[in-house]
Amino acid sequence: MDQLLTPVSRTYKAAPVVEEDFLTLAQSQTTATPAEAKFKTQSPEEALKALKSQPSYDKLIEVLKYFRKGIDSHHDFDIRQPGPQSAQIVHLLVSEIAPNYWPLLSGESSTGEARDLEAFLAALRSVTGINSIIIHLKALLREAQSDPKGTRNTHVVANLQSTLNLLSTLLSPENTVEEMWTVIKSSQIPAQSRTLRQDLIGFLTNNKITSLSAEADYFLRQADKSQKDVWTSSSKAYIDWLLRNVISGLTNSTDQESEKFCADVLSRAMKLTHSEMIPQTLFNSLFLENEERRKIFMKVLDLLPSSDQKKWLSTIIKHISTASLTSIDDGDSTADYPVIWAAVSAIRTIVGTNKVRKAFLLDWLTSAGGAGIGDGSGIRRAVVGALAEDREMLVTVLEQCTSQFGDQLFIKHAPILQQEAHAQVLLLAAGYVHSLAPIKLTLLLRSSSYLNTISNRIGASQSRARILGMVVGEALSSLVHNDKTKLNFKMDEVDTEDAQWYKSLVSVRDQAGPLDPLRSPEAPAAFSLPKPSTKAARSTKKQLPPITKKPAQTGFIIEEIEDDDAQEDEDPDLVPFAKPDSDEEDSDEDPTLINRDKPKTPVYIRDLITYFRDTESYDRQKIAITTAPTLIRRKGNYGTEVSSHAEELATILVGLENKYDLEDFESLRLQGMIAIVLAQPKKMAPWFAKTFFDGDYSLSQRASVLVVLGLSGRELAGFEVSEYSAAAAFPSKSLPSRIEKHYIQVPESQVYGGIRGSQLKPLPANALDNLAQDLSQTFLAPLAAEAADATSGPDALKLSSFTSRLKQAESSGTTMRRNTKKTGVKSIPNTTAAIIASSFFFPLTSRFQAAMHSSSAAVRGLLFQPHLLVVFLKTLALLLHAAGPSTLALPQMTAELWDILLGVRGQCAGALDVTQAVLFGLIALLDVNENNMRGLCNTHGRQIVETTEWVSSVFDSTRGGDEAGGGEENQVKMMAAGVLIRLREAIEKHQALLMGDLIGYS
Repeated sequence: MDQLLTPVSRTYKAAPVVEEDFLTLAQSQTTATPAEAKFKTQSPEEALKALKSQPSYDKLIEVLKYFRKGIDSHHDFDIRQPGPQSAQIVHLLVSEIAPNYWPLLSGESSTGEARDLEAFLAALRSVTGINSIIIHLKALLREAQSDPKGTRNTHVVANLQSTLNLLSTLLSPENTVEEMWTVIKSSQIPAQSRTLRQDLIGFLTNNKITSLSAEADYFLRQADKSQKDVWTSSSKAYIDWLLRNVISGLTNSTDQESEKFCADVLSRAMKLTHSEMIPQTLFNSLFLENEERRKIFMKVLDLLPSSDQKKWLSTIIKHISTASLTSIDDGDSTADYPVIWAAVSAIRTIVGTNKVRKAFLLDWLTSAGGAGIGDGSGIRRAVVGALAEDREMLVTVLEQCTSQFGDQLFIKHAPILQQEAHAQVLLLAAGYVHSLAPIKLTLLLRSSSYLNTISNRIGASQSRARILGMVVGEALSSLVHNDKTKLNFKMDEVDTEDAQWYKSLVSVRDQAGPLDPLRSPEAPAAFSLPKPSTKAARSTKKQLPPITKKPAQTGFIIEEIEDDDAQEDEDPDLVPFAKPDSDEEDSDEDPTLINRDKPKTPVYIRDLITYFRDTESYDRQKIAITTAPTLIRRKGNYGTEVSSHAEELATILVGLENKYDLEDFESLRLQGMIAIVLAQPKKMAPWFAKTFFDGDYSLSQRASVLVVLGLSGRELAGFEVSEYSAAAAFPSKSLPSRIEKHYIQVPESQVYGGIRGSQLKPLPANALDNLAQDLSQTFLAPLAAEAADATSGPDALKLSSFTSRLKQAESSGTTMRRNTKKTGVKSIPNTTAAIIASSFFFPLTSRFQAAMHSSSAAVRGLLFQPHLLVVFLKTLALLLHAAGPSTLALPQMTAELWDILLGVRGQCAGALDVTQAVLFGLIALLDVNENNMRGLCNTHGRQIVETTEWVSSVFDSTRGGDEAGGGEENQVKMMAAGVLIRLREAIEKHQALLMGDLIGYS
């Protein structure tokens, strides 16, 4: 029909031209249709349908407004309450809406968009929302791991990044837990409320958030190196967030149910990593804040289980000791220290009348591994002072301490630091008991247990154990008896300054004081040097004053005129300076790249610390690390620069990282820490030992601490292993080089650590291993020589490679004790040996034995890590050898090292490196005690028998290497052979003496 109709004509009109800019056009394209603009959600069904239909941004905002009204109780549907519809909606928001709209919601936007983001987060801030995000994050990680493209899959990377950012943003407020708990508490169904409560506590304390976030963060960093840190992937940051939420909930709670919920969260959180932060933070934020918050802290503590209360009290005592009592000087026990009085008040308030916490204090003071081993006496004074009002408890402490102090096994096997700590507790408790009930102390001194204690102490083989027994006997007798009848041994050892300090502990009376000294002071302002003036910064050359033509009061001008013949009259020995080379910086073609403002070499310790802290400056980091060893050694014995900044500088060096890949960085860092120890050995060696066990450092950093202690102890004993000793000397104490060569000559045989004094090199990375090998070769060389001369030797010496591998050791001049006269090593003074024993060796052994008996799996797992255990054992062996045979504390050092070596035999199974370290420890032990083998057989008979059987089993189970001498097994077999021969020689020679210990041994 249309074909029959033909138009007569057509008229065309031009359309009007409307000029629009690009922004207006873009906005018009994104504007919703009229139907969408008028969309209003009236029910959860409509909201669910809208979210399923790929809504526009405006439509999404309308849905979120509907959810927000329900949260504000404007209608009945609350998306935070669990249910079928809310679960579907939350799943869509997490899996569909968040990946598409998160960049738009979370970007820098106007106030309206910020409100939109808050509405979106409010809809997900519930147990259902958090669980949905965790499940979605797990699914994305499984997809990323199964995808062959891996990090190249941009879809997975984008979804992971948006989900991880959503989780961190959702949890970031300090009232997140409080909001979710409020929703759960308002539930009308008790069974549902209990289930949600357990779910909330579960995902807060089961470590899922941190582990999944860390895994996702690692995946994102593989795809993009510039990925920013996410706080949910850090255990410390998560614990800090959880504590801030719990503190907010506790301060705002008005009912016991909320307090019980917070207590349950804290109890479950004690299983997380870095859980020690929980009692410490709450102690600082609640207990020390004010009286009202202190009551909240005590309520929460009372709601915890008994085991958690003990953990909290133990952590708080450790925190007080570390944070507030480290500066207390043990040399003055009678002074009234406000910090100790504040600690007494805090511990007494926390313990109160609670029997569980009082029993813990009793166990802490009297147990074999308690009393704060390695800490100062201030914490023991505080704990004993906290029990000063409980007479019965103090009497119990005194009786148990006396019984344990005199136990023969405790005297023989307990570390000396542990014995000293229990001696302090005994004397402190005796002083309080004498003031509260003098008759109790009098009866105790007449009892058989006390008399046995003093007798066992006096008969101890270790000198330090005997001295402690005599000091305790004289101190307690001075309280009960008069001047004529009191006990007096009349020996110089009990009249020293240290002994007098121990005796003064019986007169200490600490009382409760204000808590202000325990509050952490505000961080001091960063120290900044005043800027030099322009005139002073221009030049360091001395400026001559200008010469006036007409000087006042003078009619003559004296002028020195040089002629051309002056060059001929000059001293021919004077060598003119060579022409300076061109500056390397000037060779750069681009003058804008030349750095004319390079930092100067620091001449003060505070400047060195400033350079180290400036991690963004390559020049300062390089200058600081290269200058530190020499500068610290030079300033060590002059002034108080190093002593006042030693701990701060050591903390920086221990945690310093090679950010700019500097050459010889590790060697210079170790030399800097060694210089600190040598400058302040009595102070810094125990500090490094404590840092090794208590510090939050990696395995490599802990190993470097052990290397520092081992090498600094050897250098302190006279073994030169550093090139910085001579370089650090002041010029006024040395002759010019031209003259020095005529007076000082280094003999060919004078070597230090196997290297001639004029050929000292930077510290190698395996310095401890080299020293251990030298000592082992020195120990085995005589045995190899005897085997070579004998026609038939023991089975241990029938290895074809045994003598060939030790020929070089036999002829080389090492720095070991056997070749002291030949090599010229300095003799070891008794004072140096005492420092090595008390400041280097005993802090390591005492803390290690305490850690071995610790119930913490994390501590034991760290210390028994094979590489770290090897370095630890070698360090102890080198320190024992450095102390030498003339050390007064050698019997105690031998006993403690032997106990540790026998205690770690189980770690040698399948680990040749650990076995080699244990054998090296036995070599050092036998080498130092070579002239006292009869004493070893007398006091350590059972250890000798046990060691002989174990070394024999190691020798039999280890197959030797080839004739070329390669292989770790061959080295272990040779070391076992040497130890076995020496032990069997001692057994044969002193067999009659060992019969008492051999009887009954199986």
